[in-house]
Amino acid sequence: MVEDDHELRDQILVPDLIDMGFDVQAAGSALEMYRQLMRGRVDAVVLDVGLPDEDGFSALVHLRQSDDVAVVLLTGRSGSADQIRGLDGGADAYLVKPVESEVLAATLRSVLRRRGRETAGNATATVLKASGWSLALEGWRLTSPAGKQVQLSHAELLLLAALMRTPGAAMSRDDLTKNIVAQLPEFDPYRLEMVVHRLRRKVEDGGAQPLPVRSIRSIGYAWAS
Repeated sequence: MVEDDHELRDQILVPDLIDMGFDVQAAGSALEMYRQLMRGRVDAVVLDVGLPDEDGFSALVHLRQSDDVAVVLLTGRSGSADQIRGLDGGADAYLVKPVESEVLAATLRSVLRRRGRETAGNATATVLKASGWSLALEGWRLTSPAGKQVQLSHAELLLLAALMRTPGAAMSRDDLTKNIVAQLPEFDPYRLEMVVHRLRRKVEDGGAQPLPVRSIRSIGYAWAS
C-alpha cells in the first residue's frame, strides 16, 4: 500500500484490508516502496499517483521493468487521459478516490486471479478439510459444507489452521496463542477469546452454519470432529 495520506493509509485502508484477509505492508513514498520490494516478494502494489518523491506513473514504469507484480493505481485523478495513461502504462486496474475498502479488496482479488497469484506460494497443501469444512490457506477463506465462504483475518486463519489440523483434539489457549504469535508477532495474546467470538459471529452473519469450534473449559478450544 503506497499512499502518502497517513490517515487514509494507516487508519482506514490498511486495517480494512488486513481484516479482509490481506497481508499488507505500508509505504508513504516511492523510495520506501522500493526498499520494501528489495526485502521480499509481494504479489500486488496499490500505488498512489501523487507521491511526494516520485510521480506514480513513473513508479509504475519502474515496477513494470523490474518485477512481475500486479499494480492497482489508486488516485484522485479521475480524468480519462490519466486513466488511459495508467492502464496503457501497465496498471492492472485504475481506481479513483474515494473508494470503499471492499471495492479495493475485490479489485485486488480480481487482478491476482487473472495473474494466477491467488494460490501462489507454498507448494505444500493449501487447503485443510475437516467435518465438511475447508480452509484455503493461501486465499484465507473458510468454506462451509453448504458452500458458503467467509473471508478471514490473518489471526483467524492461523487459529482455524491449528484446530483443523487436529480435529477433535483440544488445544490449550497457550499453544494456540504461541502458534499465532510465531507468525503474527504483533498479536496480543489476550485477544484470543475475542478472535474466537468475532469469528463465530462472522461465520453466522455470512450465512454459514454454526462454526464447529468448541470451548473446552479450563483448557482451550477444539474443532468438533
